[in-house]
Amino acid sequence: MRVLVHTPAPPLARFVERIWYFESALSHHRERILPSGTMQVLINLHEDELRAYHGGPDDPPLVSRGAAVSGPYARPFAIDTAEQRRIAGITFRPGGAAPFLPLPCLEVREQHVALGDVWGTDGAVLRERLLEADSGPAVLATLETVLREWWARGSMPGEGILASIDALDRGQPVADVLDAIGMGHGRFVRGFRAAVGLTPKRFARIRRFRRVLAAVSTGQPAPWAEMAVACGYYDQAHLIRDFRELGGMRPSSYAPRGPGDDTHVVVPA
Repeated sequence: MRVLVHTPAPPLARFVERIWYFESALSHHRERILPSGTMQVLINLHEDELRAYHGGPDDPPLVSRGAAVSGPYARPFAIDTAEQRRIAGITFRPGGAAPFLPLPCLEVREQHVALGDVWGTDGAVLRERLLEADSGPAVLATLETVLREWWARGSMPGEGILASIDALDRGQPVADVLDAIGMGHGRFVRGFRAAVGLTPKRFARIRRFRRVLAAVSTGQPAPWAEMAVACGYYDQAHLIRDFRELGGMRPSSYAPRGPGDDTHVVVPA
């Protein structure tokens, strides 16, 4: 397995968590992807296709071109690990995709949208540009160049929306955040959904779930009752309900693919 990760320099670093390159031949066939409340750009360099499974194991996948924007998901879905043989991507911070998208993030929620449909010719030829790169580091450098080309093509979220994203990510209640930024409820929800693709309450719920995944993905035994309270749940039963809805499993069944891959769970054959 070969993984390269790069954090871009400012001003991109405020909105982009990482640029990455992954190369491996995995032995398992499917992985469940758990919701994170964030968005990605995915470029499959092995084949010109991305497959997402939203139904049962025998249901056909939803297929998109090999270069796509992955919108924010509120439910888990599965992927074919053939995609993982050689793939590159951009992972945005919460709300970080908005300055790079010429459309509201809400419009790509729960789907993979071909880059050509989002960025026109620039998006349509990106996969070919990366295929011409002669190394993993060259792929990362090309993606950072592309990000700078796309910078501020979308709508920059206002400081109030950016502050609310950070506060909800830290676990502050939605009502307290709304009071702090001094914005009307309707205007706040509209601005938040445009910047993040999710409602404030749904985003806060997913990010709380994400904090649990980050805390337990080390492989150490988890004191679930203590973890639930520490991460903002009422009790362990509350945490189990979220795991079932957002993760499609019980907490005791959670086993991430590896360190740093806490939203990727191997699906047993």
